[in-house]
Amino acid sequence: MPGEQLEEFIGNPAMRESLSIILERSDGGTEEIQWSDVSDAVSSSQWGRLIREEVLVAGGTGFTLANPDELEQRLGVTNRSVSNESSSIDIESVSWEWYDKAAGITALALFTGYWNTGIRDFIASFDNVLLAPITAHLPFHIVILLLAIVTGLYSTLLQSRLMDTEKLQQYQERMSDLKERREAAKERGDEEALEQIQEEQMEAASDQLGMFKVQFRPMVWIMLLTVPVFLWLRWKVRGGHLGVSESGMVVPIAGAVSWQEALFGPMSTWIVWYFLCSMASRQIIRKIFNTRSTSAATS
Repeated sequence: MPGEQLEEFIGNPAMRESLSIILERSDGGTEEIQWSDVSDAVSSSQWGRLIREEVLVAGGTGFTLANPDELEQRLGVTNRSVSNESSSIDIESVSWEWYDKAAGITALALFTGYWNTGIRDFIASFDNVLLAPITAHLPFHIVILLLAIVTGLYSTLLQSRLMDTEKLQQYQERMSDLKERREAAKERGDEEALEQIQEEQMEAASDQLGMFKVQFRPMVWIMLLTVPVFLWLRWKVRGGHLGVSESGMVVPIAGAVSWQEALFGPMSTWIVWYFLCSMASRQIIRKIFNTRSTSAATS
Protein backbone atom coordinates (compact mmCIF):
# COMPACT_ATOMS: atom_id res chain seq x y z
CA MET A 1 0.00 0.00 0.00
CA PRO A 2 1.63 3.32 -1.00
CA GLY A 3 2.33 5.47 2.05
CA GLU A 4 1.21 8.70 0.37
CA GLN A 5 -2.07 7.16 -0.74
CA LEU A 6 -2.75 5.80 2.74
CA GLU A 7 -1.96 9.20 4.23
CA GLU A 8 -4.47 10.79 1.84
CA PHE A 9 -7.21 8.37 2.88
CA ILE A 10 -6.52 8.83 6.58
CA GLY A 11 -6.58 12.61 6.14
CA ASN A 12 -10.11 12.35 4.72
CA PRO A 13 -12.62 12.08 7.62
CA ALA A 14 -15.11 9.96 5.66
CA MET A 15 -12.46 7.53 4.38
CA ARG A 16 -10.76 7.46 7.78
CA GLU A 17 -14.04 6.41 9.38
CA SER A 18 -14.56 3.69 6.76
CA LEU A 19 -11.01 2.36 7.26
CA SER A 20 -11.56 2.25 11.02
CA ILE A 21 -14.72 0.20 10.56
CA ILE A 22 -13.05 -2.20 8.11
CA LEU A 23 -10.09 -2.63 10.44
CA GLU A 24 -12.37 -3.35 13.39
CA ARG A 25 -14.67 -5.82 11.59
CA SER A 26 -11.76 -7.69 10.04
CA ASP A 27 -10.39 -8.33 13.55
CA GLY A 28 -7.48 -5.97 13.12
CA GLY A 29 -6.95 -6.97 9.50
CA THR A 30 -6.36 -10.67 10.26
CA GLU A 31 -9.57 -11.92 8.65
CA GLU A 32 -10.96 -11.58 5.14
CA ILE A 33 -13.90 -9.27 4.71
CA GLN A 34 -16.53 -8.58 2.05
CA TRP A 35 -18.53 -5.45 1.34
CA SER A 36 -21.67 -7.12 2.69
CA ASP A 37 -19.93 -7.19 6.08
CA VAL A 38 -19.55 -3.38 6.16
CA SER A 39 -22.23 -2.17 3.72
CA ASP A 40 -24.14 -0.57 6.59
CA ALA A 41 -21.21 1.77 7.29
CA VAL A 42 -19.09 1.90 4.10
CA SER A 43 -20.52 3.13 0.79
CA SER A 44 -20.00 1.13 -2.40
CA SER A 45 -17.98 3.98 -3.93
CA GLN A 46 -15.64 4.03 -0.93
CA TRP A 47 -15.26 0.24 -1.04
CA GLY A 48 -14.47 0.34 -4.76
CA ARG A 49 -11.95 3.12 -4.33
CA LEU A 50 -10.11 1.20 -1.60
CA ILE A 51 -9.87 -1.79 -3.94
CA ARG A 52 -8.68 0.31 -6.89
CA GLU A 53 -5.96 1.92 -4.80
CA GLU A 54 -4.93 -1.50 -3.42
CA VAL A 55 -5.70 -0.58 0.15
CA LEU A 56 -7.86 -3.71 0.04
CA VAL A 57 -6.38 -6.69 -1.79
CA ALA A 58 -8.15 -9.83 -2.96
CA GLY A 59 -7.84 -12.93 -0.77
CA GLY A 60 -9.37 -16.36 -0.98
CA THR A 61 -13.09 -15.55 -0.72
CA GLY A 62 -12.94 -11.86 0.18
CA PHE A 63 -10.53 -8.98 0.71
CA THR A 64 -7.86 -8.19 3.26
CA LEU A 65 -6.12 -4.98 4.27
CA ALA A 66 -2.76 -4.63 2.55
CA ASN A 67 -0.94 -3.41 5.67
CA PRO A 68 -3.19 -3.55 8.76
CA ASP A 69 -0.40 -2.85 11.28
CA GLU A 70 0.63 0.39 9.60
CA LEU A 71 -3.01 1.37 9.17
CA GLU A 72 -3.80 0.77 12.83
CA GLN A 73 -0.79 2.79 13.92
CA ARG A 74 -1.56 5.71 11.63
CA LEU A 75 -5.23 5.74 12.52
CA GLY A 76 -4.42 6.05 16.19
CA VAL A 77 -1.99 8.94 15.68
CA THR A 78 -4.08 10.73 13.04
CA ASN A 79 -7.32 10.62 15.00
CA ARG A 80 -5.64 12.43 17.87
CA SER A 81 -3.97 15.00 15.60
CA VAL A 82 -7.19 15.68 13.67
CA SER A 83 -9.11 16.12 16.91
CA ASN A 84 -6.53 18.62 18.17
CA GLU A 85 -6.56 20.48 14.85
CA SER A 86 -10.37 20.76 14.86
CA SER A 87 -10.28 22.09 18.41
CA SER A 88 -7.74 24.75 17.46
CA ILE A 89 -9.93 25.89 14.59
CA ASP A 90 -12.95 26.12 16.89
CA ILE A 91 -11.03 28.18 19.46
CA GLU A 92 -9.18 30.48 17.07
CA SER A 93 -11.32 33.30 15.75
CA VAL A 94 -10.82 35.75 12.92
CA SER A 95 -10.86 39.43 13.83
CA TRP A 96 -9.91 42.65 12.09
CA GLU A 97 -7.39 45.05 13.56
CA TRP A 98 -8.46 48.61 14.28
CA TYR A 99 -6.79 49.86 11.11
CA ASP A 100 -8.73 47.31 9.03
CA LYS A 101 -11.97 48.62 10.52
CA ALA A 102 -10.87 52.22 9.91
CA ALA A 103 -10.08 51.36 6.29
CA GLY A 104 -13.51 49.77 5.91
CA ILE A 105 -15.32 52.82 7.28
CA THR A 106 -13.27 55.15 5.08
CA ALA A 107 -13.99 53.02 1.99
CA LEU A 108 -17.72 53.18 2.71
CA ALA A 109 -17.47 56.96 3.11
CA LEU A 110 -15.70 57.22 -0.24
CA PHE A 111 -18.45 55.15 -1.85
CA THR A 112 -20.94 57.93 -1.13
CA GLY A 113 -19.10 59.97 -3.75
CA TYR A 114 -20.88 57.95 -6.45
CA TRP A 115 -24.15 59.61 -5.46
CA ASN A 116 -23.01 62.84 -3.79
CA THR A 117 -21.57 65.39 -6.20
CA GLY A 118 -19.95 67.44 -3.46
CA ILE A 119 -17.99 64.51 -2.06
CA ARG A 120 -17.02 63.35 -5.56
CA ASP A 121 -15.74 66.81 -6.53
CA PHE A 122 -13.82 67.10 -3.24
CA ILE A 123 -12.04 63.75 -3.72
CA ALA A 124 -11.45 64.30 -7.44
CA SER A 125 -9.87 67.71 -6.84
CA PHE A 126 -7.17 66.07 -4.71
CA ASP A 127 -6.64 63.30 -7.25
CA ASN A 128 -6.39 65.86 -10.02
CA VAL A 129 -3.35 67.48 -8.39
CA LEU A 130 -1.42 64.29 -9.15
CA LEU A 131 -3.12 63.29 -12.37
CA ALA A 132 -3.43 66.63 -14.17
CA PRO A 133 0.24 66.66 -15.32
CA ILE A 134 -0.23 63.17 -16.77
CA THR A 135 -3.43 64.04 -18.64
CA ALA A 136 -1.73 67.10 -20.06
CA HIS A 137 0.86 64.99 -21.88
CA LEU A 138 -0.96 61.73 -22.67
CA PRO A 139 -4.17 60.84 -24.49
CA PHE A 140 -7.04 60.08 -22.13
CA HIS A 141 -7.35 56.43 -23.20
CA ILE A 142 -3.66 55.94 -22.28
CA VAL A 143 -4.30 57.61 -18.92
CA ILE A 144 -7.10 55.13 -18.26
CA LEU A 145 -4.79 52.28 -19.29
CA LEU A 146 -2.06 53.44 -16.88
CA LEU A 147 -4.54 53.81 -14.03
CA ALA A 148 -5.89 50.31 -14.72
CA ILE A 149 -2.35 48.91 -14.58
CA VAL A 150 -1.55 50.71 -11.32
CA THR A 151 -4.82 49.66 -9.65
CA GLY A 152 -4.33 46.12 -10.93
CA LEU A 153 -0.80 46.02 -9.51
CA TYR A 154 -1.62 47.10 -5.98
CA SER A 155 -4.87 45.10 -5.97
CA THR A 156 -2.96 41.91 -6.80
CA LEU A 157 -0.21 42.62 -4.27
CA LEU A 158 -2.63 43.56 -1.50
CA GLN A 159 -4.72 40.47 -2.10
CA SER A 160 -1.62 38.30 -2.06
CA ARG A 161 -0.25 39.81 1.16
CA LEU A 162 -3.46 40.32 3.14
CA MET A 163 -5.39 37.16 2.22
CA ASP A 164 -4.91 34.54 4.94
CA THR A 165 -5.05 31.58 2.57
CA GLU A 166 -4.10 29.11 5.31
CA LYS A 167 -7.03 30.13 7.49
CA LEU A 168 -9.37 30.19 4.50
CA GLN A 169 -8.24 26.70 3.52
CA GLN A 170 -8.90 25.45 7.06
CA TYR A 171 -12.47 26.74 6.92
CA GLN A 172 -13.09 25.26 3.48
CA GLU A 173 -11.54 21.90 4.35
CA ARG A 174 -13.73 21.63 7.43
CA MET A 175 -16.87 22.41 5.45
CA SER A 176 -15.82 19.98 2.70
CA ASP A 177 -15.14 17.23 5.25
CA LEU A 178 -18.53 17.72 6.90
CA LYS A 179 -20.25 17.59 3.52
CA GLU A 180 -18.43 14.43 2.47
CA ARG A 181 -19.12 12.71 5.78
CA ARG A 182 -22.78 13.70 5.54
CA GLU A 183 -23.10 12.27 2.02
CA ALA A 184 -21.39 9.03 3.07
CA ALA A 185 -23.63 8.66 6.14
CA LYS A 186 -26.72 9.44 4.07
CA GLU A 187 -25.75 6.85 1.46
CA ARG A 188 -25.40 4.10 4.05
CA GLY A 189 -28.51 5.26 5.97
CA ASP A 190 -26.73 6.02 9.24
CA GLU A 191 -29.22 8.29 11.03
CA GLU A 192 -27.11 8.53 14.18
CA ALA A 193 -24.11 9.77 12.23
CA LEU A 194 -26.31 12.23 10.32
CA GLU A 195 -27.57 13.74 13.57
CA GLN A 196 -24.02 14.10 14.88
CA ILE A 197 -22.82 15.68 11.65
CA GLN A 198 -25.77 18.09 11.66
CA GLU A 199 -24.80 19.20 15.17
CA GLU A 200 -21.24 19.76 13.98
CA GLN A 201 -22.53 21.81 11.03
CA MET A 202 -24.56 24.00 13.38
CA GLU A 203 -21.49 24.53 15.56
CA ALA A 204 -19.48 25.42 12.45
CA ALA A 205 -22.01 28.03 11.29
CA SER A 206 -19.66 30.77 12.50
CA ASP A 207 -17.19 29.59 9.84
CA GLN A 208 -19.23 31.45 7.22
CA LEU A 209 -18.62 34.74 9.03
CA GLY A 210 -14.96 33.85 9.48
CA MET A 211 -14.58 33.12 5.76
CA PHE A 212 -16.25 36.43 4.93
CA LYS A 213 -13.82 38.33 7.17
CA VAL A 214 -10.81 36.58 5.64
CA GLN A 215 -11.95 37.17 2.06
CA PHE A 216 -13.19 40.74 2.51
CA ARG A 217 -10.17 42.13 4.38
CA PRO A 218 -7.99 42.69 1.28
CA MET A 219 -11.03 44.02 -0.60
CA VAL A 220 -11.41 46.82 1.94
CA TRP A 221 -7.89 48.07 1.29
CA ILE A 222 -8.27 47.63 -2.46
CA MET A 223 -11.46 49.72 -2.46
CA LEU A 224 -9.79 52.35 -0.30
CA LEU A 225 -7.32 52.99 -3.12
CA THR A 226 -9.46 52.15 -6.15
CA VAL A 227 -12.61 54.14 -5.39
CA PRO A 228 -10.84 57.56 -5.50
CA VAL A 229 -9.37 56.67 -8.92
CA PHE A 230 -12.76 55.67 -10.23
CA LEU A 231 -14.36 58.80 -8.79
CA TRP A 232 -11.74 60.93 -10.57
CA LEU A 233 -12.50 59.22 -13.89
CA ARG A 234 -16.21 59.77 -13.36
CA TRP A 235 -15.58 63.43 -12.47
CA LYS A 236 -13.31 63.87 -15.49
CA VAL A 237 -15.77 62.38 -17.99
CA ARG A 238 -19.18 63.33 -16.64
CA GLY A 239 -18.12 66.61 -15.08
CA GLY A 240 -17.08 68.19 -18.37
CA HIS A 241 -13.37 68.30 -17.56
CA LEU A 242 -12.14 66.62 -20.73
CA GLY A 243 -10.20 68.56 -23.35
CA VAL A 244 -11.51 69.21 -26.84
CA SER A 245 -9.32 66.44 -28.29
CA GLU A 246 -10.44 63.93 -25.63
CA SER A 247 -14.01 63.42 -26.75
CA GLY A 248 -13.77 59.65 -27.24
CA MET A 249 -12.00 56.80 -29.00
CA VAL A 250 -12.35 54.44 -31.93
CA VAL A 251 -13.30 50.84 -31.06
CA PRO A 252 -13.78 47.79 -33.30
CA ILE A 253 -17.26 47.36 -34.82
CA ALA A 254 -18.73 50.37 -32.98
CA GLY A 255 -16.32 52.84 -34.62
CA ALA A 256 -15.87 56.32 -33.12
CA VAL A 257 -17.71 56.65 -29.79
CA SER A 258 -17.71 59.30 -27.11
CA TRP A 259 -16.59 58.51 -23.58
CA GLN A 260 -20.09 58.90 -22.18
CA GLU A 261 -21.79 56.92 -24.93
CA ALA A 262 -23.24 53.53 -23.94
CA LEU A 263 -20.95 50.89 -25.46
CA PHE A 264 -21.88 47.65 -23.72
CA GLY A 265 -25.44 47.63 -22.48
CA PRO A 266 -25.87 50.62 -20.16
CA MET A 267 -22.12 50.92 -19.50
CA SER A 268 -20.36 53.95 -20.92
CA THR A 269 -17.27 53.69 -23.10
CA TRP A 270 -14.87 54.87 -20.40
CA ILE A 271 -16.15 52.24 -17.94
CA VAL A 272 -15.85 49.44 -20.50
CA TRP A 273 -12.34 50.53 -21.50
CA TYR A 274 -11.23 50.76 -17.87
CA PHE A 275 -12.53 47.28 -16.98
CA LEU A 276 -10.99 45.71 -20.07
CA CYS A 277 -7.62 47.28 -19.30
CA SER A 278 -7.94 46.31 -15.63
CA MET A 279 -8.77 42.66 -16.31
CA ALA A 280 -5.99 42.28 -18.85
CA SER A 281 -3.38 43.97 -16.65
CA ARG A 282 -4.29 41.86 -13.61
CA GLN A 283 -3.87 38.64 -15.56
CA ILE A 284 -0.44 39.76 -16.75
CA ILE A 285 0.58 40.94 -13.27
CA ARG A 286 -0.48 37.63 -11.72
CA LYS A 287 1.61 35.78 -14.27
CA ILE A 288 4.61 38.00 -13.58
CA PHE A 289 4.39 37.75 -9.78
CA ASN A 290 3.21 34.14 -9.88
CA THR A 291 0.17 34.91 -7.73
CA ARG A 292 -3.27 33.39 -7.90
CA SER A 293 -6.74 34.87 -7.73
CA THR A 294 -8.99 34.13 -4.78
CA SER A 295 -10.98 31.52 -6.56
CA ALA A 296 -7.87 29.70 -7.71
CA ALA A 297 -6.29 29.80 -4.31
CA THR A 298 -9.31 28.32 -2.57
CA SER A 299 -10.29 25.67 -5.00
